[in-house]
Amino acid sequence: MTKELPKIAISIGDLNGIGIEIAFKCHDDISKICHPIYCINNKMLKKASEELKTKIPENFEIYKTKGEFEIKPGTVTKKSGKYSYDSFMDAINLANKKEVDAICTLPINKESWNKAGIRYKGHTEVLRDYFGKNAIMMLGCSKMFVALFTEHIALRKVAKKINEEDLTQFLIDFYNNVKNDNIGVLGLNPHASDNGVLGDEEVEIFKAIKKANKHLGKDIFKGPLVPDTAFSPLSRKNYTYFVAMYHDQGLAPLKALYFDESINVSLNLPIIRTSVDHGTAFNIAYKNENVNTQSYINAIKEAINLVSKQK
Repeated sequence: MTKELPKIAISIGDLNGIGIEIAFKCHDDISKICHPIYCINNKMLKKASEELKTKIPENFEIYKTKGEFEIKPGTVTKKSGKYSYDSFMDAINLANKKEVDAICTLPINKESWNKAGIRYKGHTEVLRDYFGKNAIMMLGCSKMFVALFTEHIALRKVAKKINEEDLTQFLIDFYNNVKNDNIGVLGLNPHASDNGVLGDEEVEIFKAIKKANKHLGKDIFKGPLVPDTAFSPLSRKNYTYFVAMYHDQGLAPLKALYFDESINVSLNLPIIRTSVDHGTAFNIAYKNENVNTQSYINAIKEAINLVSKQK
């Protein structure tokens, strides 16, 4: 008896970017390990293939996300933003109705979403609102994963968000999803504040670490770690998983080290969602250049891995 491949809904991302080209290039390979269903309609699929001057791959199954507009490669537009959002919502609905096993998202453009009047800054915020769950954004690869305590907010607002209660719950939720027994938690301030000399946020972080470890009955979380040395080669020998206090604190080192292979995983949700960890690359969209597809392939593989763990 042939084992049925997991069904994965793929939101097509911003059609003015490189997402559809990646989907075309990888289709044959990923079809061997999963059953992809692309959230795009026939008219937009044809427009994209004509713009790329390439044939639509065989057995390219679609879920017909409504809408039609002219593709403008490398351009921020209201219509492309709206369509990428609608494609994502179709993928979520398919997963929520158990018609697919997981979803994988190709890159959106936040400015395009803003032009379309979409109030969310990105995929994770949509998922958090849709399911009423505290979705956790984790990015990385098998060598290093980083979870973000705060995400797409202004840097000046980060310190106000750090409090014992919220961070404790975040740490407990994160552990319950990754089940790793050694997780590094970064401080906020330079030198992790040098015992209060450079700030007092580390007091809240320390309390949260202590409280989360007590709740779990194990010494899981270590820190607050000094941010400027946390990602050194020595520290990365000790930790695979890190919790960063803000977006660039975690993602700048991650992308410097593992840009091409990193993925995005949404944790603490009733559905499985993975994503590429790169943007729309408007500068090379529809130019048939050597687009790196490793992040997408890794995201699909991780979705399959997470599906297998549920069964």
